[in-house]
Amino acid sequence: MIIFVKNHKMRIDILSVLPELLDSPLNYSIVKRARDKGLVEINVINLHDYAKDKYRSVDDYAFGGGAGMVMMIEPVYKAIEKLRIERHYDEIIYTSPDGQKLTQKLANELSLKENLIILAGHYKGIDQRIRDHLVTKEISIGDYVLSGGELPAAVITDSIVRLLPGAMSDEQSALSDSFQDDLLAPPVYTRPAEFMGWKVPDVLLSGHAANIDKWRHEQSVERTRRLRPGLMDE
Repeated sequence: MIIFVKNHKMRIDILSVLPELLDSPLNYSIVKRARDKGLVEINVINLHDYAKDKYRSVDDYAFGGGAGMVMMIEPVYKAIEKLRIERHYDEIIYTSPDGQKLTQKLANELSLKENLIILAGHYKGIDQRIRDHLVTKEISIGDYVLSGGELPAAVITDSIVRLLPGAMSDEQSALSDSFQDDLLAPPVYTRPAEFMGWKVPDVLLSGHAANIDKWRHEQSVERTRRLRPGLMDE
């Protein structure tokens, strides 16, 4: 379950080779509202700015051969070290297909942190020495491969920021999200109460709060057993 704590300013620094991909996800909706309210500071850092050659190179061929390029160690190291000189980071997260699966529980835990670095993977990945010596947590958003880690970085950021107190106009809304308490959310309805003969369940129109809560819980349990039975075994 979510534990709301007193307001604290969170900082998320995202390291990327294609920062433009993060412009839209981080500048609209709940994330933008949280930024405007001063609940979170999000900085997207271009790793090309830390390249050492005139071509601003951030990738190179892999030792031992093979297809694809690898993110170089020096630009990533320099960017992380510059940030760590300025403040302590609770986690340095790397977006990776073989990382820990992003879950609501993990998002809840990360929302209680103060400073996070998210390193968006790209190409065939990053030099393993960064993973061995600097990264503290690796996160995957699913068992599939994307063109880069920018979209996963945006997903991770969104899942965290929406949980910050004050980010949502109704904080209780987050408590009823799917995967809180390992259950899927119940079905929801709005006006009109009847459309083309399709009716809203009578209990939701009854005004009886206890019966409505009971119905919603029963629906959450039923939907979870039917659609995601594995959640109930975790």
